[in-house]
Amino acid sequence: MPHRILPVVLSAAAMLAACAPMSAQAPAGSQAMGFFVTSGNPGRGADLGGLEGADRYCQSLANGVGAGARTWRAYLSTVATPAGPAVHARERIGSGPWYNARGVLIARDVQELHEANHIDKQTALTEKGELLSGRGDAVNMHDILTGSLPDGRASTAANDTTCGNWSHDGAGSALLGHHDRMGLDDSAAAKSWNSSHGSRGCGMEALKATGGAGRFYCFAADAPVSDSGRSGY
Repeated sequence: MPHRILPVVLSAAAMLAACAPMSAQAPAGSQAMGFFVTSGNPGRGADLGGLEGADRYCQSLANGVGAGARTWRAYLSTVATPAGPAVHARERIGSGPWYNARGVLIARDVQELHEANHIDKQTALTEKGELLSGRGDAVNMHDILTGSLPDGRASTAANDTTCGNWSHDGAGSALLGHHDRMGLDDSAAAKSWNSSHGSRGCGMEALKATGGAGRFYCFAADAPVSDSGRSGY
């Protein structure tokens, strides 16, 4: 008696599983946000209330988008004064990795951040996931306050490089980076995300004069929260 061939019915789930690739890339946004450019300025140009005030501003912006469970620090350096030693931006932002608001990797660690990071106009997003205008746009806002040298450390130059350690909004100057990595030429400084040139002054109008808006980088200084503790970012 010939064997009877029975039809095999696969469930929809089984069919999808059979067709799925062996591995899949995590969708954008699945990584906890650990980096952003501030969507605004606290209101007094480069007078941010010192590092403490800048950190509070980073934290408040993160809180506003549900990312306040992490500890946020401003990427800013300060120079040595009689009151205390220099503070280097690279040493106050944790160890990484850092992802932007859309889950795109910015850098795996501090070394990569300062040697081969993924910061550019498309990835240097605000905490809301918004693009910032840059060179070539109707309003250029690519100057980012850092007070830092390319390696993320404070300058030892005699001139002002941090607007009085982020306490002046009048005369003075601060080192700036270009979030879009574009400038007037193809020099390394023009393309630097964290150390391109000094500002013309410390007030908002002076910062605008060279293509800025008093914005700065914020980094999460702690490890990413687990999936169970993530707050929707």
